[in-house]
Amino acid sequence: MNVPKAGIIYNDLKPIASRVAIELEEKLTAAGWDVCVTSSIGGILGYANPDSPICHTPIDGLTPPGFDSDMKFAVVLGGDGTVLAASRQVAPLGIPLLTVNTGHMGFLTEAYLNQLPQALEQAMVGEYEIEERAMLTVKVLRGESVLWEALCLNEMVLHREPLTCMCHFEIAIGRHAPVDIAADGIIVSTPTGSTAYSLSAGGPVVTPGISALQLVPICPHSLASRALVFPDTETVNIYPVNIPRLVMVVDGNGGCYVFSEDRVYLERSQYSVRFIRLQPPEFFRILREKLGWGLPHIAKPTSVELP
Repeated sequence: MNVPKAGIIYNDLKPIASRVAIELEEKLTAAGWDVCVTSSIGGILGYANPDSPICHTPIDGLTPPGFDSDMKFAVVLGGDGTVLAASRQVAPLGIPLLTVNTGHMGFLTEAYLNQLPQALEQAMVGEYEIEERAMLTVKVLRGESVLWEALCLNEMVLHREPLTCMCHFEIAIGRHAPVDIAADGIIVSTPTGSTAYSLSAGGPVVTPGISALQLVPICPHSLASRALVFPDTETVNIYPVNIPRLVMVVDGNGGCYVFSEDRVYLERSQYSVRFIRLQPPEFFRILREKLGWGLPHIAKPTSVELP
């Protein structure tokens, strides 16, 4: 008889996540499960610096030891950053993720710690739905050589460091004519990432089921430069024009330097993140709970009787 297999990915910088990971491993093992435990630090991309401008880990090089496509599910213990790292670790394997918030906002998480016992029971017997979220493959190329690549669930950001200044980007989307955008930086976002940095930069909220990407200039030097939403079947090529060295950040984590002879290439990835949903996905509920979207903008005093 085959022994069911599960994984645990936790943020080992958070004491509570570390403690719960141990307890969870003991509980699953006692129930007859084969359990693999790993830190989410394995999904961190690595930070480039001027002396080491490219920290390249191939996409399939982030898979944790012992994790494979036979896993029924993996529990993620942490905040949104942990979920993003775990997504890069297991998306190529197609492992469903049960995300449990031990952080702050937890926009991407499904359950809180006090809900974990019930959530685990449901996961163990398969009482859940799967919600797939699209990812991006991001590459930095010099000629046809791949210098750097990563999976991206939220967004890719390209900007100058250490001081912000106007940059010119030549951007080609699919077969459309290239455009020149002058801005402090550029964001290319998935629907999942539309509620992250892209939202702060003035981009629209895109519901997860839409097959689209968006391009958002950061502080553009033109009233005509606004967020652009386009089909995710289109590829994106970005060329730096006037700045000899830019820095690229993926999902707010790590990245590499991009030089004038390089180009950034993005396309929808063949991999998707598979999130376990314990109840039917309700995106607007999450917007209300986490971002206050759709709430009354005028407080109704309880002392006044309304008609």
